Amino acid sequence: MGIAWTERFTGFQVTYLFSEPRKVQRKDKLPSRHIALIRGINVGKAKRVAMADLRAAIEDLGYTGVKTLLNSGNVVFTADVAPAKAAAGIEKILAGELGVPARVTVITAEELADAVAGNPLVDVADNFSRLFVSFLNDPADLARLKPLTKETWDPEVLALGKRVAYVWCPNGLLESPLSQAVARALGDRVTTRNWATILKIHAAAER
Repeated sequence: MGIAWTERFTGFQVTYLFSEPRKVQRKDKLPSRHIALIRGINVGKAKRVAMADLRAAIEDLGYTGVKTLLNSGNVVFTADVAPAKAAAGIEKILAGELGVPARVTVITAEELADAVAGNPLVDVADNFSRLFVSFLNDPADLARLKPLTKETWDPEVLALGKRVAYVWCPNGLLESPLSQAVARALGDRVTTRNWATILKIHAAAER
């Protein structure tokens, strides 16, 4: 409803009508694609999780379009929840329902696309299985890695993005002083995948 009043003048009257401000309805957040990167499952004989069981457990959280890639804990799904909340929920079902405690990093498909587009080491690496992308649970932890960028790691290379560290280990991850330094700086607050796997996840998230 509006607000109205009338003023009378000699020989005529004027009525003023003001409408109340229109209320703008808030649109609910639209579901979007997310990627869960689970740390340290299905490595050797420890922390074994069947991907079918993992998909079913994540679907039970109410998420849709759930896909798993490879056997290393890469899950693409659609949800209207914040990434941190999704990570906490998946960690809970891993520990409780599946009996496999593990840290989980959840990123949006947009964050993954940014990480792919922003990789400065693609032209440096000649073996994508030895080029690694480490996603940090907390972007603020990049401060822990900045001192490493001032050191010389030749022939290895470290570069930092918005929420990621790019690590080129030409001699492999296990023999890498740089990857060990990153692990000491971040502990379990980071999840790492090689570039070949990242590209597969990115392709799945875009479909």
